[in-house]
Amino acid sequence: MKRLLTMILILWAAMNMTAQSTCNEKIQNPMLWADVPDPDVIRVGDTFYLVSTTMHLMPGAPVMASKDLKNWETVGYIFDRLTDSPKYDLQEGTAYGRGQWATSLKYHKGKFYALLAPNEEGAMGDTYIFSAEKAEGPWTIVSRMRHFHDCSLFFDDDDRMYVVYGTGEMMELKPDLSDVIEGTHQQIFEREADETGLLEGSRMIKHNGRYYLLMISQAYAPGRHRREVCYRADDIHGPYEKNVILESDFGGFPYVGQGTIVDTQDGDWYGIIFQDRGGVGRVLTLSPCRWIDGWPQIGDENGKVPETMRPLKSGQPETAIVKSDEFGDAKLGLHWQWNHNPINQAWSLTERPGFLRLKTNRVVPNLYLAPNTLTQRMEGPTCSGAVLLDLSHLKDGDCAGLAAFNSDSGILTVKRQGKKLTLEMSEQTVSLTDREKAVENHTEKIIAQVPLKQTKIWLRIDGDFRAGDSKTSGGFGPGRDLATFYYSLDGKQWTKIGNDYKMAFDWRRFFMGSKFAIFCYATKKAGGYVDVDNFVYSKQ
Repeated sequence: MKRLLTMILILWAAMNMTAQSTCNEKIQNPMLWADVPDPDVIRVGDTFYLVSTTMHLMPGAPVMASKDLKNWETVGYIFDRLTDSPKYDLQEGTAYGRGQWATSLKYHKGKFYALLAPNEEGAMGDTYIFSAEKAEGPWTIVSRMRHFHDCSLFFDDDDRMYVVYGTGEMMELKPDLSDVIEGTHQQIFEREADETGLLEGSRMIKHNGRYYLLMISQAYAPGRHRREVCYRADDIHGPYEKNVILESDFGGFPYVGQGTIVDTQDGDWYGIIFQDRGGVGRVLTLSPCRWIDGWPQIGDENGKVPETMRPLKSGQPETAIVKSDEFGDAKLGLHWQWNHNPINQAWSLTERPGFLRLKTNRVVPNLYLAPNTLTQRMEGPTCSGAVLLDLSHLKDGDCAGLAAFNSDSGILTVKRQGKKLTLEMSEQTVSLTDREKAVENHTEKIIAQVPLKQTKIWLRIDGDFRAGDSKTSGGFGPGRDLATFYYSLDGKQWTKIGNDYKMAFDWRRFFMGSKFAIFCYATKKAGGYVDVDNFVYSKQ
């Protein structure tokens, strides 16, 4: 029966996907229309490896791989969890919008290295250096040192090592990477008069004997735009000169920003730069990169992000970073991340084979403090995610469901009150203190309610992240960012519930795009659980 129901949902998903024909042969920008910010990309042999920021999600610092710059999949994580504070466990505050930021990825003498610094104060903000024999891991901690913002690890040809960070600051590292060498701090360039905004996102490379530091330049003055700039020098210590290497809007959204460049085995170069796209988050664009007068110039012949690109190779298997899941394996798929550190004894894939069991472990007042909320990215242009839940073992006060999860969320919740089950579509929002990121206030607006007489229910959320038209968004700017909510009692007929919800991106709170989130938490007494039969996903 489970197999039949799963096949019905998979068939539904397939019917909702756009027919793939000649467009399958091209990379449609955004290359990854999902929240994949602060990228660093390297190539080892014929494989490209990409790391991105996932902040408070665990495991953290995802490593994605591709052979053709089109088909990407998550192959590992640099760490399973962060343990420097109970805030990573949703206690004594939270780590929303904090945690791992802007990881730098390098390959040197047969080993992978990653450098990252959580955006925190004190010991929580220490810079980590990890190493691994394979990009897939396992990764081990090499050292911890003082905080370096948006830093880039760099190995020079003479085997000397550096960390470049902030706005043009640099320090040399000890040969064993255990710490910086005191007294080596240097301000390698002074920003020019036209750089009135923030410069960050350091990515240092060496090409043909020259040093190139790529950075995002945030511009706040009227008529100025975000852009990617490059500082170039013949000696790592300078002097450096500057050039703008990309200043481009794209697809009806604002100007693209931070990223890096990477070469192919054949000597061609590409730029991978993120773009803010509202509720879906910060997406990745792919552009050609040409070397002109010794500068890497990103973009097409007009200096703009192109709508399409040819994949580097043809015939590669189709892969993705967001996936359906029948929960048939004993290990959780790498496409999933937990909201904060999970409580491992409160979830299982083996207690009921073929199901994900989420058990309540702690009494909490709302979803934003609930442990073991499981997430995947939402994607554009449109996407859909559905779950089948067995609610038989919920206890009084338990809440289980599916959310378009962010600091402002649209949520489908099944609540047990005594012996009664009720499905609600609600709009919820959280406010956080600036320092501790503690939950300061939580609001819940119930839009619609449906009483349930059965203990199995299908829940579905559709996301629409296409650019808004001139009537809805002024012609240039935010996308539609709409989440639409459905339920089914048989897995065949879907009923819309509540209203469309406008998703949003708020850098002051979560600082990430909306996620599908599967949850189960207790508001009265721990010990209940929900069994998740499957998650069926489609993207158009």
